Order: sequence, then structure tokens, then C-alpha cells
Amino acid sequence: MLALALAATSVTGCSFAPHYERPSTPPAAQQYQELPASDDHRDDWKQAEPLDQAPRGAWWAIFHDPKLDRLERQLIDANQNLKAAYARLRQARDDTRVARADYWPTLLGKATGTRSRVSPNSPEYTPGHPTEGNDFDLEADLSYEVDLWGRVRNEVANARATQQASAADLAFVRLSLSAELATDYFQLRSQDAQVALLDQATGDYEQSLQLEQRLYDGGAAALTDVAQAQAQLANARTQAADTRLQRAQSQHAIAVLLGENATTYRFEVDPLTDEVVPPAIDVGLPSALLERRPDVGEAERRVAAANAQIGVARAAFFPQLTLDASAGFNSFRTGNWITAPSQFWSFGPQINVPLFEGGRLRAQSDKAREQYNETVANYRNTALSAFQDVEDSLASLRQLAQEGQTQADAIEATRVVLEQANDRYKGGLVTFLEVSTAETNALQARLSGVAIQTRRMTASVLLVKALGGGWEPHDARRRTPPAAAPAGTTPGSAQGGL
Repeated sequence: MLALALAATSVTGCSFAPHYERPSTPPAAQQYQELPASDDHRDDWKQAEPLDQAPRGAWWAIFHDPKLDRLERQLIDANQNLKAAYARLRQARDDTRVARADYWPTLLGKATGTRSRVSPNSPEYTPGHPTEGNDFDLEADLSYEVDLWGRVRNEVANARATQQASAADLAFVRLSLSAELATDYFQLRSQDAQVALLDQATGDYEQSLQLEQRLYDGGAAALTDVAQAQAQLANARTQAADTRLQRAQSQHAIAVLLGENATTYRFEVDPLTDEVVPPAIDVGLPSALLERRPDVGEAERRVAAANAQIGVARAAFFPQLTLDASAGFNSFRTGNWITAPSQFWSFGPQINVPLFEGGRLRAQSDKAREQYNETVANYRNTALSAFQDVEDSLASLRQLAQEGQTQADAIEATRVVLEQANDRYKGGLVTFLEVSTAETNALQARLSGVAIQTRRMTASVLLVKALGGGWEPHDARRRTPPAAAPAGTTPGSAQGGL
């Protein structure tokens, strides 16, 4: 039986799945449009290099921040969304194993022992025979579907492509989460820097208010000067409180990313310093982008899976050939149950031919085709979005670098204005209003400088994410997923890092 089944398999080679080719996408440009045209920012990017030169896994190491390195490693070990994505990959691997099981015959063993009574009035009753009796049965049933039209092969191809898509999804989830953590990390440190500036300003404003109050009590200052000092202090305290709220929310977000309880997690105060600047990032060539983005790889594998599903749907129109066999022992008493005279067997092919399905098969085939069209559209849209993400990040880095330079000029200018206003106030040439205005402008200029610095760091993180973190398609297209990772880790073949 098994030899006949394998012989039948050897002559099958038909498949109704369309020949698969990766869908076309809009042609890539020679270089990114938002790359700086001048040499003013030549240190912000590197010339394109081969992909094998890019560091793998820990892309965040380009920031040379040990604290960020430690947080990212903790995320890889403890993030629950990442664990869920890895579980989805294992499920997809198991689905592939389930599909591949149809390559082999199914063998089912069965043993029963029953005692029953037949009604003497039943047409099945034989006169003269007892109405009660035993029935002991021991048998094995074998069934094998001959894959004449490629249904099984396309089911396996569908499952394998879906498994590869899950590996790419795992890479994208890891890349997205690690980028989110880096963004929250720089945001929190920025908020610490802003709180430090506001606390320092609040202390200075308290001293100014006390001074203006004494001057007013002595008749040397107007009530408006006292009110101006009070308003200035209240505004600074309000801004500091709001920044602390944002800082708390950033800390909570980091806690969840690290698999920690937000109630107990604490992130030590660590203000962002002027020395923290965006690192040089290799943007590569636009033509290589689609090879580096895990979400693009996932979308392409979904297309391949849908293409195989078309073959499954079309194979349903044709006859299904199954080879069935049974053998075993049957007797009405145990004494001669397992003996040669009690043997029985049967063997024969079975062909199921769909004659009328009420349009069901046609509808399923049309649905499979439209599902394929949907995945093609999603793939192309993902590719377009990939180019947009890179261009957006490049534009942000270029413009924010210019903003950082002009803001530095603004900070210096407001510092000079504040010094002059203090000198003029001490000399009795101006009122406290001019000093208050100069102090407010200087504080806001410094806060804006920190905000621009933070946006530059965030833009550099988003650029790495937009470039795909150095992920490559072969990470997802391995024939089998990696061995099960230790508890709290993810497989190395789908890490999605640079």
C-alpha cells in the first residue's frame, strides 16, 4: 500500500498556483531627495557601504550610550509584545509542520469490544441466532491523498511563506520596540534637562520676587513690578509641573517596554547634555531599501502565501484521489479473536469528484485571487511608505541641524540681552519688566534648544528604523525557524536589528 502511494506521488507534478514573481514597485531613485546638497552637514551621514559592513542586532550601539545599551538588552529579554511576536512565529512554524504532514499517509489504529442485543423484530435479525452477542474488533486504517493537482504542495508553500512572514514580523516588532525605547529614553532625558532649567529659573524668580517685594515695601518699586515677578514665577512653576507630568509618562512608557510594573519602576534623573548629538548613519542607496526593511519583507511573503493559496483553491475543482486500506481481526469471542481465521482486510482507491457545489468553488477561487490582489497592493503601499519614512527622517535631520545652529545663535543673543537688561536695571535706567521679559526669553530659548536637540536624536532613531536597521530578507526566508530561544529571548535569525 505504502509503495503504491509513493509511486503515485512520484508521477504527480501538476500545480495550479500561478508562477510566483515578486510584484513590481515604483523604480528607486539614484539617491534620496532629502540628502543635503551641500557639505554643511556632511558629518551627519556616511557614504553608502556594502550591507555586510553594517553592525547587526544592537543598532543602538551607534549612540555609544551604555545606559541605553542596558535598557535595550532588557527590552529584548522582557518585552511582552516581543514575546507574543515570537510565539506567533512558533505558531507559524507549527502550521508548516501540520501542512507538511499531508505528504504522508495517515495510519489509524482502533480496538473495540462491545456487547449488544438485536431486536428479533428487526430485519437485520437472523432467525435461530441469539439476540445477544459480543463483537471484538482490532484494526488499522490507512489513508493517503495522492497530490495530483498540487493542493498539498501549495498548502505547504502557503504555510512556509506565512512562517517567513511571521519571522519578518518578529524582526519588525523588535525594531519598532527598540526604536520606541530609544525615543522614549531621549525624551525622558530631555525632560530631565528641561526640569533642571525650569527649577533653576524658578529659584532665580523666587529671589527676584523677594527683591521686588522688599523694594515695593520700601517704596522703591511699583506694584506692577511685584505682580510681574509673581506672574513670571507662577508661569515657570506651571511649566515645570507640566514637564514633570510628561517625564512621569515617559518613565511609565519605558517601564512597560521593559516588562516592568510602572508603579514600582524608577528611572534615575539624567539630564540630556550638549555633548549628546546624532551619530553618523549610513543611509545606503534607495535601491537597497526594500532589501533592508522587515515590514517590506513581511508584505512580500504575504503575497507569496496568497499566490500559493490560489493553487489550493483551483485544485478543488478537480477529482481527489485517495488510497484507503484496512486490516485487522474481528470475532464474536475473545478465544479466537487474534487468530488467522479472524483476519480481514480491504484495499482500494477512492475518487471524489465535485459535480455541483452551488458556485462555492468558483467563489472560493475568486476570493483567493482577490486576496492575492490585496496583498500585492499592501506590498506596494508598504514599499512606498518605506521611501517616505526615509525621506521624512532625512528631511527632519537636515532641517533640525539648521534649527540647532540658529537656535544656538538665539540662545547667545538672549543671554547678551539679559546681561544688558540686568545692568540697565541695576543702574535704574529700566523697570523690572524689561528684566523679566529678557529672563523669560532667555529661558524659552534654552528650552527650545533642548527640544531641538531631542528632536534631532529622535529623528536619528527614526532614520535607523526607516532604513530597516540593517535587516536582510534571508533572515526570514530560512527554510526552518531557529531553535527555540531561551526563556525571555528572541531568535537570532529574526532580530531586526542593524
